[in-house]
Amino acid sequence: MSNINEAIRTRRSVYPPQFIDKPIPEEILKALVTNANHAPTHKLTEPWRFKVFTGNAKVKLGAFLAEKFKEKFDGSNTAKIKKIKANCEAAGAVIAIVMHRDVDQRVPEWEEVAAVSMAVQNIWIALDQYELGGYWSSPPLKDYLGEHVNLATNESCLGFFYIGHCEPLDKVVKKGPIEDKLEWFS
Repeated sequence: MSNINEAIRTRRSVYPPQFIDKPIPEEILKALVTNANHAPTHKLTEPWRFKVFTGNAKVKLGAFLAEKFKEKFDGSNTAKIKKIKANCEAAGAVIAIVMHRDVDQRVPEWEEVAAVSMAVQNIWIALDQYELGGYWSSPPLKDYLGEHVNLATNESCLGFFYIGHCEPLDKVVKKGPIEDKLEWFS
């Protein structure tokens, strides 16, 4: 149990500038999304879907997102446009996090979002064992993913998970004490 506790308590965000330029083997990416597939889900709706971009596909994703940013937000912000492209290029993989809403809507939408979030947490917790890091970004650009790849009418992108190799980082994650967030009732 101490390994599980340590994995949960040392989970951290690692950003593209911290990534090492090294591809991530497909079998590792598949293991990560397989972990995601074991998240809890009410009524077994399994609302998570993942679109994995590697190699040239992640470069094309970055170019698409940069162009969409120019078109919809601020075409004069060249620093932001470069950052959008650079983040995709620096990552070993970019995973689009997609919620596949139950067509019968048997559960409230927030439960579907929560299930997808738990699936992403499973990926996040497993990264360290592969000397990988990552972070979940949910920019407004996520709403345009359907213009780049096919999304069903009941699907929406909840963000992008950037993954890359990284040097071992400080394992201390600063969180406030649980006592500040807890009430006991007996």
